Amino acid sequence: MSAMKNRREMLGISAASAAALCLPAISSAKQPKTKMKTFTYKTVGDLQIKADVHRADDNKTRPVLVWFHGGALIVGHRGGVSGRVLKDMLGAGYTVVSFDYRLAPETKLPEIIADLEDGFTWLHEKGPDLFNVDTSKVAVSGGSAGGCLTLVSGFRAKPRPTVLVPFWGYGDLIGDWIGKPSPHERHQTKFTKEEAYAQVGDGPIADSRESKKERGAFYQYCRQQGIWPKEVAGWDHHREPEKFYPYMTIKNVTKEYPPTLMVHGTKDTDVPYEQSTMLAEQFQQHGVEHKLVTIPNGEHGLAGGDPKLIDDAYQQAFAFIHDRMR
Repeated sequence: MSAMKNRREMLGISAASAAALCLPAISSAKQPKTKMKTFTYKTVGDLQIKADVHRADDNKTRPVLVWFHGGALIVGHRGGVSGRVLKDMLGAGYTVVSFDYRLAPETKLPEIIADLEDGFTWLHEKGPDLFNVDTSKVAVSGGSAGGCLTLVSGFRAKPRPTVLVPFWGYGDLIGDWIGKPSPHERHQTKFTKEEAYAQVGDGPIADSRESKKERGAFYQYCRQQGIWPKEVAGWDHHREPEKFYPYMTIKNVTKEYPPTLMVHGTKDTDVPYEQSTMLAEQFQQHGVEHKLVTIPNGEHGLAGGDPKLIDDAYQQAFAFIHDRMR
């Protein structure tokens, strides 16, 4: 059983409505004086699952962007918010909420998504009082596995977010790209099976900074062996693929899905570019407003792409969010 942990702190309430929120243009944004506070949004047993809230050091009601960190759902933490996204969104007047969530393989996929859902519930119920945000509209973003969770929020979070910007994300959890041994050098590891499994523990963890083990090596082993879906979800994706479907964006796009802008490099060897083109096809089929910003020759994280095109991609992403949050 999990329970919301209520830590009320009044940071000031403004009478401004969503329509009255004044958002400066991204291009002319100046970095405000900011503050960061950590909250516990959920407690499971003895484990506190936390969120970092970054906002201007004032009492104005701010719009909100939720960030999900990457790390293959196995490694990472709320401190992994993109510095570029954080700087520009704070400069444009947003509050940025970066969520932890329980990590695999100690916690399996359904409970990871339950953390996502509970995070949004907490944001809507407690956010206005705790850190003075307007939740009538909510933007969501994240990279890699965080991009996957960004996409999942489009059909699992209630109410649905207003706008999504996944960076090199994915909506398929069982395809050959992830469910068979990877041919890419980045996924090859010298760890034995015993050494790989020694990198994870028995109890739940939601912040990999609290582990002294090489959790990334366990991920590499999973990709080398093609066992990531089973280790993350606990199900055999070859024999029971349908069990994954409730958590796969590619299976859950409807006309109600939020407007989505995706950014992806064509040479990504961790999350294939095709993950975004497949989603674009689904969005097109269901009449969902969307855009795919492609970085030629971009690897995972856009490494190797043209810096000017990368800058432009981020500007398009910020503008896409901005326009739909007004």
